[in-house]
Amino acid sequence: MLYVPGCNRRYLEKAKILKVDSIILDLGDPILIEAKEESRLNVVDFLNQKQYGKREVVVRVNDFNSPWGINDIKAIAKAEPDAVLFPNIESSEDVLNAINELDKAGGKKTPIMLMIESPKGVLHAEEIAASSTRIACLILATSDLISQLHARTTQTRVAVLHSLSRVILAARAYDLAVIDGIHSNLKATDAFEYACRIGRDMGFDGKSLVHPDQLPYANDAYSPKLSEVKNAREIITSLAEANATGRGTVVVNDRLVEHHHVNAAKRLLELHEMIEELNNE
Repeated sequence: MLYVPGCNRRYLEKAKILKVDSIILDLGDPILIEAKEESRLNVVDFLNQKQYGKREVVVRVNDFNSPWGINDIKAIAKAEPDAVLFPNIESSEDVLNAINELDKAGGKKTPIMLMIESPKGVLHAEEIAASSTRIACLILATSDLISQLHARTTQTRVAVLHSLSRVILAARAYDLAVIDGIHSNLKATDAFEYACRIGRDMGFDGKSLVHPDQLPYANDAYSPKLSEVKNAREIITSLAEANATGRGTVVVNDRLVEHHHVNAAKRLLELHEMIEELNNE
């Protein structure tokens, strides 16, 4: 998921051709106050063009208590993005307020995504995830979280591992997607790649990014390898054959396979097919 600043039309245009699954057209904190209104107009314009192909198009709005939040929602709802991303969510009340404002603006069918970026948000992750079926995804804002924890950014990510796991658990408990936070050091590519692989292995669905140069590393980490695709197909076939002969388990590539492994294999194949479709666009 790539954040694209709404104030820069060149970046908004470039996002149409990037190898990215989801773009977040950003009206939020990174946008200077004097550019807020212009950014909103730009984002609505590009949404109405509908030229982002199969890429998911999300808009991050400003906080409700800011001078721009409500007007952002009113303008964006009519342009029909794939989802609206609400920042600084800390409770189920915040979620319901967001949905209420979106509905009043005419976005009753629009899914929502929620940013978890504070200690209170992490502690209330389960309450937040359970609050509505309109929620499509939880997105970590790890940079904000680290600042609020008075912690330090390290390659091992030790300061946020508990928080990451807690939000992943909440998302999985309520069948939501969950996306890892950004990596703000643009030159530390080794550290970024390592962070991607930690997030993938923990169970995240993907990584949020702030620069197109980070895309190849995130795509590589989160894309199933050909060997994994081959193994997934073998798991599905082998267990089906074992079940047909009255056996509930089977060994594939020296590993015991049960039914839950088939579910994981099917998910991996679905992800592989979706990526192939985007690559072929």
